[in-house]
Amino acid sequence: MEWRADPAPYKVFISEIMLQQTQVPRVMRLFPLFLARFPGFGELANASFADILQAWTGLGYNRRARYLQEAACLVRDRHGGVLPREVETLRTLPGVGAATAGSIAAFAYNVPAIFIETNIRRVFIHHFFPDRREVHDREILPLVEQSLDRENPREWYWALMDYGALLARSGDNPNRRSRSYVRQNSFRGSDRQLRGMVLRHLVDHGSIAAEDIPAYGAAEGFPPVRVEAVLKRLEDEGFLQRTETGAIVLRR
Repeated sequence: MEWRADPAPYKVFISEIMLQQTQVPRVMRLFPLFLARFPGFGELANASFADILQAWTGLGYNRRARYLQEAACLVRDRHGGVLPREVETLRTLPGVGAATAGSIAAFAYNVPAIFIETNIRRVFIHHFFPDRREVHDREILPLVEQSLDRENPREWYWALMDYGALLARSGDNPNRRSRSYVRQNSFRGSDRQLRGMVLRHLVDHGSIAAEDIPAYGAAEGFPPVRVEAVLKRLEDEGFLQRTETGAIVLRR
């Protein structure tokens, strides 16, 4: 994994955002392509959102692409282009919650931050809660803190995550016994599919004409009222805007 071979802060930041909701093999394939187009916070902050969204294709959950650029702008404007190392400061960046802030601090700066992600959770449930269901993360966090190698947290967390990935391939997934476990809903027919269709169309073609909006998505079984609701949410989230003619375009 490139972000392990060279855990530079920018590489760690990009990889951790990508890994939030995308499987490792896909991230490994797309990560170097993304970095080739946006090699640092400055390039990412100054890029057009359409270019970022195009580079994000295949990673899913596209709002993370928006968060990446917003975070890059904050790093450039508030932190002199240097990614903060403090967990609380990292949490002020868009798209960065407690777990992501902890992982960035640990992997980019070898800070002994306490955090849980899916593979780490799997290890602790397997060993410390073998007969329990509905295990809460607040029961796991003290164990993570007690077991942490504070001299080299980066290596320790990597080892835990590799072990957790191995447990996932063993047939039994201990995370099913976590209160945080949520089974993924079907992608086909979901708002997520429709959102992806809209953004992919705008990247490829630039706009959706006003007269085409009512029928957009009909081939995939999406009624006009649902299409309009998704367009409104994407507009509210800052992804797109309507022109004077009523056409839909990506927000610059």
